[in-house]
Amino acid sequence: MEPENKAEQQAPSLLSVLGSVMASMFGVQSSKKREQDFTYGRPSQYIIIGLLVTLVFVLSIWGLVSLVIKLAGV
Repeated sequence: MEPENKAEQQAPSLLSVLGSVMASMFGVQSSKKREQDFTYGRPSQYIIIGLLVTLVFVLSIWGLVSLVIKLAGV
């Protein structure tokens, strides 16, 4: 029972998961942090946050391109 409680205490927070996802998107994730994520994190958290970050990124690029096209008068 003790190891499970220890793992729950070290489970990554939402902010930590977001930081890991952002670091991995830029390719700068440290091996120590990656190991911690695989040991204590739940895959569903990383998948959901990864999809949301990707969606925000794509919508940001789309909005920026739309703004530039509109300002250019095209």
